[in-house]
Amino acid sequence: MYPERPAGIAFGGDYNPEQWPRETLDEDVALMREAGVNLVSLGIFSWALMEPEEGRYTFGWLDDVIDRLHEGGVAVDLATPTAAPPAWFVARHPDVLPVTKEGTRIGFGGRQSACSSAPAFRAATARLVRALGEHYRGHPAVVMWHVHNEYGAPLGECYCEHSVAAWRVWLRQTYRDIAALNDAWGATFWGQTYTDWSEIDAPRANHTVLNPAQRLDYARFSDGQHREHYALQRDILRELTPGIPVTTNFAGTVNCKSTDLWRWAREVDVIANDHYLKAERPDNHIDLAMSADLARSVAGGAPWMLMEHSAGAVNWQPRNLAKRPGELRRNSLAHVARGSDSVLFFQWRASRFGAEKFHSGLVPHAGTDSAQWREVVRLGGDLRALAGVRGGRVRAEVAIVWDWESYWALELDWRPSVDLTFRERMDAFYEALWREHVTVDFVHPSADISGYRVVVTPSSYLLTEAAAKNLHRYVEAGGNLLVSYFSGIVDEHDTLHPGAYPGALRELLGLSIEEFHPLREDETVELGGQESITARVWSERIRPAGAVTVRAFAGGPDAGHPAFTRHDLGAGTAWYLATAPVTAPVTGPVTGPVTGSAAGLRELLAQVLDHANVSRPRGLPDTLELVRRGGHVFLINHGDDPVTVEGVSGVSVFDGMRHDGAVTVAPGAVTVVVETVH
Repeated sequence: MYPERPAGIAFGGDYNPEQWPRETLDEDVALMREAGVNLVSLGIFSWALMEPEEGRYTFGWLDDVIDRLHEGGVAVDLATPTAAPPAWFVARHPDVLPVTKEGTRIGFGGRQSACSSAPAFRAATARLVRALGEHYRGHPAVVMWHVHNEYGAPLGECYCEHSVAAWRVWLRQTYRDIAALNDAWGATFWGQTYTDWSEIDAPRANHTVLNPAQRLDYARFSDGQHREHYALQRDILRELTPGIPVTTNFAGTVNCKSTDLWRWAREVDVIANDHYLKAERPDNHIDLAMSADLARSVAGGAPWMLMEHSAGAVNWQPRNLAKRPGELRRNSLAHVARGSDSVLFFQWRASRFGAEKFHSGLVPHAGTDSAQWREVVRLGGDLRALAGVRGGRVRAEVAIVWDWESYWALELDWRPSVDLTFRERMDAFYEALWREHVTVDFVHPSADISGYRVVVTPSSYLLTEAAAKNLHRYVEAGGNLLVSYFSGIVDEHDTLHPGAYPGALRELLGLSIEEFHPLREDETVELGGQESITARVWSERIRPAGAVTVRAFAGGPDAGHPAFTRHDLGAGTAWYLATAPVTAPVTGPVTGPVTGSAAGLRELLAQVLDHANVSRPRGLPDTLELVRRGGHVFLINHGDDPVTVEGVSGVSVFDGMRHDGAVTVAPGAVTVVVETVH
């Protein structure tokens, strides 16, 4: 369910009029009209104003704002302000303040400063949301409900007494019998066998590592508690305002580790995502594209909402770099290209006080006589011109397997190497595909993947038996699967699959692994071939059992043994890569993840793509982003030189220019063409 209004692409962002004098409201509405703003989010952190004391609700100030916005043609995404409980509530119920795993109860004054499991917090939430829903049901300006704010960031897990009580209930419901829990957790290790549910505590800080299965379950439980708190509010709002979509804004699909968005997607009416550039990453537009593709994928391919991004600099990174000229436009239109039907920002007007006063706004501190404001106005015009994109779908021939549970499990303690991180492999494979101009979807390992020519599993350390069988069926039916190292190792309880590595994937890949050989921090190995490829992080001793060697290790602990293999199975092919290729030979110490590691990987990945007949443009520089959405082709030039793209015919949306087979995109520019149907 997507809001029927506003028409076209929604444009606007968080609006916090409570930070400004009343006369600013009229100025803001006038400026919103000038820029083309048609949707704002209201009330996200306004609990203290909505309920200044228990049970006394004061919505008059908000009525004034919503009515004035409505008169100005601006629709409202109305928030429930539960991410910021007021001081009076916390003073009365100090037990709602979350507790860290070290046992410290946090203080008041931040956001997300209440435990989702705390009964007093849930009761107050229900009362407030009911009052808010009853007051605004039927108001023509309110087109969507915005519950809470960024669940899971910064509060992922809480270790208070309420969480522990809820945790024990969750365990009883999940396992039913304590013997089943002991078996799932491998409780005989280190003498951890439980005889009663009351003996089980949260996995608090310890002088050594804790049971990984317990920690994995606590991550599942904690995420579920946040979903329960969301659903409590959603159900009240659905009861009072049927037909109005209810959502919450995700704290960045690729950057919020604590939320399993495959599960969250079942609870929200529309996927809404926040994304902020990693300012110092030179190719941060690739991270942006990855976040947008994951948001679209979580939405099942349906249109989604970009709920927050920044007009300029943020205020919470080590170095908060301002966006370069044209970057605001490129960022915004890249999200639209990849499925968003909105371009919303944090925030409308930059704040003068508080923790985020150096965070950019659509209206900057410099005011409207500024380059940023002129870019904002131009963007509003672009989005009006792109109204026909709304509802369009993005089609992908390649999918990447992404599983938050594998993310959680992989990054627990005592793995074979500290360099084994979920995002490192995800980023490397996504970057390689992006630079190959391949648009991708993300999928859960148990999803229907039959429609993809290629499926890539960069980091499936945790893989259930059912998911492994799903991948097996995909290959036998004619699919092409590319698996990266340290995948298929454990089941849902972080227990090793029986037999030799890679456990659940042995038969599918046609090989077994005799031993892992993680590499030292500054160690590299070569992959032989016509042109050698340098790799780092990982090596392993592979024994083929049906697989054939495409590339072998030319050095290191596994010299002469397979590094890249192919296994034809049924009508399809399973490929396996046992190391991490880097861009070029490394001549000095490597002290962290290698960015831009796609070059060697691209060469190997291209073999898989070509084998599967994946269509993609050839000969384009990897600074040019090309995405097709519906009948529109988006061409975004992230480089400093003009780029001519062949094979595109149609009419440019922004200037009406007709193109017959070739489009030249200026440096830093965006061209969108409505393609001619032949």
